[in-house]
Amino acid sequence: MQLYTPSELDQSQEDFSYLAETMHWVKNFLTKPHSDLGRGGPVCPFLPRTLKLNTLRLAAIRGENLSQLQVEEVVKGYKDIFLKLDPQEGEEALYKSILLVFPDISIQETSNLIDDVQHNLKPFFVEAGLMIGEFHKLNKTPGLHNKDFRPLRSPLPMLAIRFMVEADLPFLQRRSDEPLLRIKYLKAYLQHQDNVFKDQTKLDNALAELELAQTQLGSDMEVVVR
Repeated sequence: MQLYTPSELDQSQEDFSYLAETMHWVKNFLTKPHSDLGRGGPVCPFLPRTLKLNTLRLAAIRGENLSQLQVEEVVKGYKDIFLKLDPQEGEEALYKSILLVFPDISIQETSNLIDDVQHNLKPFFVEAGLMIGEFHKLNKTPGLHNKDFRPLRSPLPMLAIRFMVEADLPFLQRRSDEPLLRIKYLKAYLQHQDNVFKDQTKLDNALAELELAQTQLGSDMEVVVR
């Protein structure tokens, strides 16, 4: 039985309002088709199955004037929490996900406290076979099928954690990332997807992109040496 003090009850009710707002967005945007998406199906193909299996978890991370380092430390701690969550095995385990909602981060802070944190922690999560995504009102990341669509815009700042899947290759081979980072991402992708590849084209593309990144890294190092 969970017991609450009056102040804890007030806090839990306030947190619940933010989490309810997030779930409304999940159910009415992410799991629905959109005319600007550029393809059929829901905005996030992953979430309808996740909701059906009831494997989505949410947490409200509270605190004003948080530093980037503080946010990173909090989010890093959720890697082990995620991995210990049930289900642990089978297809259902692949649909686990966590949404960390940051109601106290202002719009002006989202660049440093959401985008930069996601960028800094992505190697940490990818190495473990996980993906971390950033969401907020000003998110500028374009859709894969329509560059004018912004699928990662959300009512509240948040970071999402889930298992890496085969379809994540486009997020791990971006040419805007430096070659060394792409090499790390692609090696992790190939390692964690090794026994589950269903699309030979994705495997071939990943290997080709890895070879390209290694070539570019070698060229960059040659220039530095000269």
